[in-house]
Amino acid sequence: MPANTLDILKTAENFKNLVNKPAQRVIICAGTGCMANGAQQVIDALEETIKHKEIPVTIDIHKEDTENSIHISKSGCQGFCQMGPLVTILPQNILYTRVKPSDVEDIVTLTLQKGEIIDRLLYRNPSSKTPCKSTSEIPFYMKQTRTVLSLCGIIDPEDIHEYIYHGGYSAAQKAYMELSPELICKQVSESGLRGRGGGGFLTGKKWDLARIQPGKDKFLICNGDEGDPGAFMDRSVMEGNPHSIIEGMLIAAYATGANMGYIYVRAEYPLAVKRLVKAVEDARALGILGNNPFGSQHTFNLHVMEGAGAFVCGEETALMASIEGNRGMPKPKPPFPAQSGLWGKPTVINNVETLASVSIIIRNGADEFRKVGTTKSPGTKTFALTGHVANTGLIEVPFGTTLREIVFNIGGGVTDDNGEVWPDGFKAVQIGGPSGGCLTETHLDLPLDFDSLKGVGAMVGSGGLVIMNKNTCMVSMARFFMQFTQNESCGKCVLCREGTKQLLSLLDDIMEGNADKQTLDTMIKLAKTVQKGSLCGLGKSAPNPVLSMYSNFRDEYETHVFKKRCPVKQCTALSGFTIISELCKGCGLCARKCPVDAIEGKPRQPFTINQEKCIKCGACIDNCKFNAVVRG
Repeated sequence: MPANTLDILKTAENFKNLVNKPAQRVIICAGTGCMANGAQQVIDALEETIKHKEIPVTIDIHKEDTENSIHISKSGCQGFCQMGPLVTILPQNILYTRVKPSDVEDIVTLTLQKGEIIDRLLYRNPSSKTPCKSTSEIPFYMKQTRTVLSLCGIIDPEDIHEYIYHGGYSAAQKAYMELSPELICKQVSESGLRGRGGGGFLTGKKWDLARIQPGKDKFLICNGDEGDPGAFMDRSVMEGNPHSIIEGMLIAAYATGANMGYIYVRAEYPLAVKRLVKAVEDARALGILGNNPFGSQHTFNLHVMEGAGAFVCGEETALMASIEGNRGMPKPKPPFPAQSGLWGKPTVINNVETLASVSIIIRNGADEFRKVGTTKSPGTKTFALTGHVANTGLIEVPFGTTLREIVFNIGGGVTDDNGEVWPDGFKAVQIGGPSGGCLTETHLDLPLDFDSLKGVGAMVGSGGLVIMNKNTCMVSMARFFMQFTQNESCGKCVLCREGTKQLLSLLDDIMEGNADKQTLDTMIKLAKTVQKGSLCGLGKSAPNPVLSMYSNFRDEYETHVFKKRCPVKQCTALSGFTIISELCKGCGLCARKCPVDAIEGKPRQPFTINQEKCIKCGACIDNCKFNAVVRG
């Protein structure tokens, strides 16, 4: 039976009656990060402990007697990955962090039964050490604007009824029953929504281009092939609120005339695949997907497809080749996919976050959407905050938010190599993954949006933010990203295939002390050539980290090349070892462990290192019990 207004409202009302019956609800973060840290063991311990104490417990709210029980449910990623596993208790709105199975007995006995708060499980602000009871007291959450992520971490991602209860599919219903395809494209255009996958192309314009194409067979693709190192924005949305993506695709399909859709997900995201497959099945069972959704004359079928793990398949033409059963390799453009894409038919490709934003626009209006963000970059953007920062995790902020706000207020500040907050330790941020650029201290107050970042040689990209402290070697970081892109090159065009390999070799020469001025000149010339002449976006953006880091940290590169020294003592070939005579006890352990007999001395007297013999393997520093051996 096709879904209609009455069905949606009735589903929401039925769930409301169910969800209000339990006396308390315990939500355990079951995103990939928390699951990897032992969330499933916490869930198992909770269920067992509650049952053992003969307290009424509800696991499946649709099948069990829920009156005055404790409802245990899972959520997707709650964002605060550094503090997982996370446990939220409602209606008290208590958030417990870093919960272990051994904490469960106290949670049940003290909090669930007696209403007491367990102080040791509360989050503490790194600077003030003040305990925070709920998300409303934690700066990490307080300073965000969560719209796309608003339901992630709250709803059960595997329960379509809960999504509907929170307003889900009402925007799709409105689009199908009240709007024309042309008007939908117009509203999305007026909202200023730009593709969140990196390019920032206007979504409404892309849709309208596909809409006007002749023919009845058109395709719609959700690009969930998130492959940037340190990026997990799309994964978290797919795991935490898969129905928001399906709803966005429903609206896009009606607007463009697409009758078949694919959600292309990395095979390395098994939890996201599992939850998307269930979400599609549940939407189809309710008549939301398939023939005549919401009583319309439209048909839209949707399939979840697992990618083969190639980073280049994030490029839209390579992605389509993969769906067609071919090797994922890019093709020249034009024609653009909206004109001739999958199997030669008009095809619209949007990324996860873009599609999850669509229902917000249709539900609240384009003007409301534009109230957040900047004039040319409206709305919000999710970022994966990683690296040397106190609070790593998934965040969402309005476009125009400064890097300073993200790193020091939401992120809690830069940390040293031991995880302690280092007030003056900020050095740089790599934004946009291997395709992005490097931002420095001079960019801390730069508003982050598509245009401002482009002006400083960087890009939003998919939204990865890797924070680096002053102990980070920028040559080594450039090599890390170049190694990644070189490994992921599909090999189709010579400039990318061979150019990235040679750039990697030049960076190795710099780090090993084998470089000169010509090495630097060749590196820059080659990087610009690869950037200009590669076929697809991967090759064109591959040299970005090298060029950006060289531009911002030229002195560090030149110190490697001309002084044969790594300023932060991270490059082994350029960092020798010294024995501090005042600390050396003359035990001889370092000499016995040295594989080339480079350490000389007599027992009970300070030893020394013969720098000509030393191969800088680090055996001496690893085995010294008195911290007498130092690098440098």
